[in-house]
Amino acid sequence: MARRLPPLYALRAFEAAARHASFTRAAEELAITQSAVSRHIRTLEEHFACRLFERAGRHLRLSESARLLLPGVRDGFDALERACTALSADDATLRLKAPSTLTMRWLLARLSRFRLHNPGIEVQLTSAWMDVDRVDFQQEPFDCAVLLNAGGSFPAEWESVELFAEWLIPVCAPEAAASGAWDLARLQAAELLHPTPDRRDWRRWLQAMGLEEQVPLRGGQVFDTLELGIVAAERGYGVSIGDLVMIAEDAEQGRLGLPLPSAVASGESYHLVWPKGRRGEERLRRLRDFLLAEVEQMHLPGVERVGI
Repeated sequence: MARRLPPLYALRAFEAAARHASFTRAAEELAITQSAVSRHIRTLEEHFACRLFERAGRHLRLSESARLLLPGVRDGFDALERACTALSADDATLRLKAPSTLTMRWLLARLSRFRLHNPGIEVQLTSAWMDVDRVDFQQEPFDCAVLLNAGGSFPAEWESVELFAEWLIPVCAPEAAASGAWDLARLQAAELLHPTPDRRDWRRWLQAMGLEEQVPLRGGQVFDTLELGIVAAERGYGVSIGDLVMIAEDAEQGRLGLPLPSAVASGESYHLVWPKGRRGEERLRRLRDFLLAEVEQMHLPGVERVGI
């Protein structure tokens, strides 16, 4: 059955006029005349047999019918823009989404080296804060993503590869780690910094070490990213939890201390994921292979590792 839709140009004029609350500004945005915007709006009003705008002094106000119409029209144009962007995307560009702490602590340096070895491939990186790592390849303009995930359970239409497991380890300023041994009493007296609002990282570490009942989780500064917790620890505000891979270089170069050298497996791992059948498979494989090689070449601190 053929869809009985009003003209696309009329819907575009309506969306712009509604967004600006002005026919004049809509006309400027669309590079047409104000009278043309008015004609397009009349076309829609005749199509729907209702008024879409009302005058409120010198300003336009949406009618009740227009308020019902606007969200769907706006979403439709957003979807059209995403589809056109995906189709016209530069074949030499990979659009990558990644968690903010992973970006700052590990990924940026690797992508810089990747570009040096692959001058014909540009990686457009978007760093995002995600309490739970996720990507929607249907709605978001990305070719691939790095996500923290338990078990590597992803949609069947995705390809995925595990980069490295997350190992949680306490971190502090180097001077604090060097100023005497850290035992239970010193940990109990320390200011715990929480990189997650629900304090789950410290809870996991303490549970694995059999210290959950002996070290209180109440109090202490709470952050919403590992990065903020690590930075606060570096500056001497307390002891935070970091990821072993992401803090490896800082610990080796003396920018971070490891007061209690035991790393605990969180049960989650970082994965590179991308949709099956997406254009640019060869570029994605080259990025995958490069990141896996980078992981293999890393020198991690020689600490005890404790599974959960």
